[in-house]
Amino acid sequence: MIKITGKQEILTDLKKRVDDKILEQSNFDLLKKLIENADTLDEAIKIAELGTTYKRTGFHFDKRLEKQSNTISYFKKNNELSFVTDKNAITHKLIVGDNYPALLNLLIEYKGKIDVIYIDPPYGKDSMGEFAETNYDNAITRDNLLSMLYPRLMVAKQLLSDSGVIFCSIDDRNQAYVKCLFDEVFEESNYVETFVWNKTSTPPALSKKSRKTHEYILCYLKNSNSEKFIGLINEGGDAPLLNESNKEIVLLFTANSVNTNLKNGTYEKGDKKRVELLDDVVVENGKIVNDFRLKGRFRWVQNTLNEEISNNTFLIVKSEDFAIRYCREGERTVAPANFLTDRLIYSTEINKKENEVETNEQGGKELIEILGNKIFDFPKPVSLIKYLISFKEDENKNFIILDFFAGSGTTGQAVLELNKEDGGQRQFILATSNEITDTTPNGVVKDVTSKRLKRVMTGKCYDGTSDFEWTKKNKPLGGNLLVLDIAEVSNFEAVKGKTPFDVIDETLYGNEKFATVKEKVEWVCNNFEVTQKRLEE
Repeated sequence: MIKITGKQEILTDLKKRVDDKILEQSNFDLLKKLIENADTLDEAIKIAELGTTYKRTGFHFDKRLEKQSNTISYFKKNNELSFVTDKNAITHKLIVGDNYPALLNLLIEYKGKIDVIYIDPPYGKDSMGEFAETNYDNAITRDNLLSMLYPRLMVAKQLLSDSGVIFCSIDDRNQAYVKCLFDEVFEESNYVETFVWNKTSTPPALSKKSRKTHEYILCYLKNSNSEKFIGLINEGGDAPLLNESNKEIVLLFTANSVNTNLKNGTYEKGDKKRVELLDDVVVENGKIVNDFRLKGRFRWVQNTLNEEISNNTFLIVKSEDFAIRYCREGERTVAPANFLTDRLIYSTEINKKENEVETNEQGGKELIEILGNKIFDFPKPVSLIKYLISFKEDENKNFIILDFFAGSGTTGQAVLELNKEDGGQRQFILATSNEITDTTPNGVVKDVTSKRLKRVMTGKCYDGTSDFEWTKKNKPLGGNLLVLDIAEVSNFEAVKGKTPFDVIDETLYGNEKFATVKEKVEWVCNNFEVTQKRLEE
């Protein structure tokens, strides 16, 4: 449980539960009297817990609370894995170790500054360790999953900006339980949606009752507001103009008939993965302002295209791939006269046909292209994370995105690709454990996460080699990577050169070097008490 600053904050939180119809007013009045007369803050917290546990609805688990220790956790730069491609480029961060102390350390620099959080926690009994086992098919409770998530979500909530959003992938076995947990931490009034993602095109054929093809993504805001998510997909759904089964033809698009979210400038002709751009194009203020030709397998011929344009069909190029999509006037929830500012409503379904979001199979192929093998059983595709991040967009595109169950680093690559496509300045922060397995003998970070990021950011591996499939179709995505290990020091260490004031580097927390020892001592004393918290076993 996060340290609460006073009784009034406890009462404010309980009052919100009354407003959300979770707690009866009469029960709140009784708790209020007890809390106001509590002798200590700890006693007040224990009283408040009586109003924050869903025992009557069957939702109950043993919360792992915090205790204070004498050991400070802090960030230490990993010089072996960190790299700089351009001193003027964005520096992204990869934190190695237990994500709980990682989150506590992030509070020092990023409290209230994270715009988007995406997590894909270990929610199956066969995934990533004994601590996350849920044993859905027998009588063992979900204490491991829920008690692991609870304190981490409490810290994550503090990290989110006031308009921040959090997404959590979860399977159908655990969705109901984890949603209850999110309702408690983020409050029911801040619930947005449970998105249904088509995770596979090849469901297991041996299923006894049904072949499972979908997974869920919970979505909550830090604070509920009236704004819709900004985007280009609506309830009717836009559709791809490409159809891979058709023959290849050339289409001519007239000036100002195609919208785009590409930055202003000139884009050179050439192969663009699924189409060939036969002319340079010029983008000005969300429009392609010159005639241009595309060669590809289109669902329309030239006469159909001309007719659609005359009927005000909305055409859009979302990225430098130039894979055009369309949306007819009658299918739009909001007519996008200027789609850069209009806010359209996303569908609750996420799939390849409507949203160009791939499946786990594609996530596996992406890892093979980059690393030579899949390693993880169910890696998320980059397109899924890009799609979710795009829910929370603005014209500046300067978001900070956090993933504290980073695994293979898909979220990092998604951020890099979005920046490459639209010139954004988004920063990713990833945190992951360094689990050693048969397939990752040097640890997940060295064998997978940092290796993947190094290859897609620079086009080379740490040993200088570049003989992997990804480089044949893609250019390096750029950016710098700061890798941080989680180190520990005793708060009473007095040996010169080993004290907390000596070993903690303030520049790793967004500060310049302090001019005096006094400034450094004050900063450490004011900020690092929070990192001494440990979870009860």
